[in-house]
Amino acid sequence: MTLRSDVAELLAGAGIADVDVDEVVADDHARTSAYLRVVSVTASSRSRDRDRAIVATILRDPDVMGAKTAVVALVDEIAGKVSGPAEFRRWSAELLPEIDRFDAEVYREFIRRRIHDWLFYLTVEDGHVPTPAELAEVTDWMQRFLADRSTSSAVLALVADSARTRKTRNIAKNRAGSRWLN
Repeated sequence: MTLRSDVAELLAGAGIADVDVDEVVADDHARTSAYLRVVSVTASSRSRDRDRAIVATILRDPDVMGAKTAVVALVDEIAGKVSGPAEFRRWSAELLPEIDRFDAEVYREFIRRRIHDWLFYLTVEDGHVPTPAELAEVTDWMQRFLADRSTSSAVLALVADSARTRKTRNIAKNRAGSRWLN
């Protein structure tokens, strides 16, 4: 496969016809933008059958930063749509072989960490109150996400006490006093 055929196939599969394939192939930023459109269409589909092939194609792109950005966007969108941690675990397990083939080790690990963070978040949303040790295993991004989004007073108390950054601890502490929590 060539980059041009990969891009053309992704766009056609997503039903995106208003993009000049040659222009996108020549410009890394335009290509990343096109991938993000493909990811948006893909994530909005009810079927997850093509996700692994789409990820494999995107991860072949020589612009590893753009490829990572697009795959992380897909992970983020799917995490927001699944019914719970079990569904996300099954879905992400399908992608891991493709992610493990990604040449850029630092970005490969970044994607794996994002999947881990979302699994953690989904279990928390499913009612699990993590321990300080479990909280320590997620990224600062996820700790901040919990501080910003959690409606559990127990989770916010944990983040207020155990998050790595002062800013995140303060956000959780301030939100813990909210009357809108359960």
